[in-house]
Amino acid sequence: MSPQQPQPKLPIRGVKNLIAIGSGKGGVGKTTVSVNLAIALARQGFKIGLMDADVYGPNVPLMMGINQTPMAHGERIQPLERHGVKLMSMGFLNPGDKPLVWRGPMLHSVIQQFLRGVDWGELDYLLIDLPPGTGDVQLTLLQTAPVTGAIVVTTPSAVSLEDARKAVHMFEQVKVSILGIVENMSYLQCPHCDERIHVFSHGGGRTTAETMGIHFLGELPLDPKVGIAGDSGAPIALQPGVFDGLAKAMIARVEEVGLPLGPTVSITD
Repeated sequence: MSPQQPQPKLPIRGVKNLIAIGSGKGGVGKTTVSVNLAIALARQGFKIGLMDADVYGPNVPLMMGINQTPMAHGERIQPLERHGVKLMSMGFLNPGDKPLVWRGPMLHSVIQQFLRGVDWGELDYLLIDLPPGTGDVQLTLLQTAPVTGAIVVTTPSAVSLEDARKAVHMFEQVKVSILGIVENMSYLQCPHCDERIHVFSHGGGRTTAETMGIHFLGELPLDPKVGIAGDSGAPIALQPGVFDGLAKAMIARVEEVGLPLGPTVSITD
């Protein structure tokens, strides 16, 4: 096995900050966080794009309530737009239930096309909704794009936290700053007595962040309204709420981190 040559991290035309949103495992609400965070940032006046890099399970079109095919002007794909957010997803190009059976080189090609072949225009933040895990899509993005920082989404459960730590180590290995950990499904607010019920345990995200020496961006509740809103294509962040606080916490961390880190790394085959 021979190491691949490091590739230069060329900037994305017009994009000031590239934010990777990842998780060590599926089922933690990473796409829900990505979609609502994007909308919350747009509501605060920022120019926002959301790239759905989960090519095997692209859920952004459903959650954003849009089912169209992007057009091309010359060699540039025009992103779709919904709720003030520019969007690109494999779900627009491969709609319905037909699965994609792709291997590494094809994944690399589509990620590069989404990054550099889409006419994103001028953006303050381009959020990348990564697939769960630490595979080809993540490495393709992190090795070739100047990522400003990464957000790791977890639930409070021990299983989720174990995989979240793997995601943190992956970002650290490729020299990407960790903006922080988000604990999703942190608690359920009882509609009758207003008591917080900790369905999946509680506090593991904050404890993990403290142990690993990284920031904790906050807790998000397990709220049935979030799922209903996402399924209807009208995400809950269209109204003021907890995602506004998450957006402000992310912006503060980006300001602390500063410019994207430049070093590349070699990954062996």
